[in-house]
Amino acid sequence: MLELTVGLGERSYPIFIGKDCFDHAAQYLKSKPIGKRYCIIADDKVASLYGELLEKKFAQAGIMTEMITFPHGEQSKTLETVAKLASAMAQRGFDRKDALIALGGGVSGDIGGFVASAYMRGIPFIQIPTTLLAQVDSSVGGKTGVDIPEGKNLVGAFYQPKAVFIDPEVLKSLEKQEVLGGLAEVIKYGVIRDTEFLNFLRDKREAILAFDSETLGELIYTCCKIKADVVAEDERESDVRRILNYGHTIGHAVEAASDFTLIHGLAVSIGMVAINKMAVALGCLTSDDADKVYSLLTAYGLPTSIPESYSREKIKKYLLTDKKTVGGTVFFVIPDGLGKTVIRGDISPELIDIVIQ
Repeated sequence: MLELTVGLGERSYPIFIGKDCFDHAAQYLKSKPIGKRYCIIADDKVASLYGELLEKKFAQAGIMTEMITFPHGEQSKTLETVAKLASAMAQRGFDRKDALIALGGGVSGDIGGFVASAYMRGIPFIQIPTTLLAQVDSSVGGKTGVDIPEGKNLVGAFYQPKAVFIDPEVLKSLEKQEVLGGLAEVIKYGVIRDTEFLNFLRDKREAILAFDSETLGELIYTCCKIKADVVAEDERESDVRRILNYGHTIGHAVEAASDFTLIHGLAVSIGMVAINKMAVALGCLTSDDADKVYSLLTAYGLPTSIPESYSREKIKKYLLTDKKTVGGTVFFVIPDGLGKTVIRGDISPELIDIVIQ
């Protein structure tokens, strides 16, 4: 079992990565309980795959759980879903001495974490991510929230979990699109912080795509370590943490312009290529380095261009409602060579038009 820590002083917490993490979560909470009873929040799809197994493991450890589900998909990531889940918890008698388990992908983690942050003015929770994207990114760092019509993740809170439990074995149940979406976030880490990791991803591509557990464990550990280090430096995204949004500003706008039919990770892949074009035009990134990233994305079968059917006007509209937009200025995380980034808010509308074509 691999283990690392997100260092946030009194709010520090462990991340466990390895086989049989459901068992490990049950035993960990038996020895270090964070609640007298646990509400498991999961979408209907994940609940049918893993809900019964998780409840069984907790029951064997003598831990009381109750599961509440919601319809799967980004369309459920709304304030209405949060209200329904909170009402269901209240009807079942959950109180401030209880805790929450967010089981599933990024949507479940974001919703579950947000419910935990608000229910009874805050109850403790843990993350058990079941998608690659959630395992390497969204389950770590305490970002929670939901979408509103004006944009993605515009309502939420920073609320750290008490622990994260990651089992690479569950990835074998994912559809290909979900795996690809996670790989876009994985490649992101190499571009912003670790060029050797890019070489690892290139050299280990076959093992990664074959779901080799040891290779995936190493991959997940590296991503979580990079994110944990960044979060420890800047928990609330006032400065350093913004580098994690590489590819996301344009990616979120593309995702929204698709009416969320394009999954998040694939939109991020498209956003990374667009931002790299911007970086080349600004003289921050060489064409050779941009090509290296492009080649890696295509080697994994990730999309690299915005579909023609997506409205460019819609994309520009959503850019202006991005969380990183201040006073009408859109800020972009731009590679400054591989392994480094700069944040720029002086990008001309003309250049934006060029890179989103």
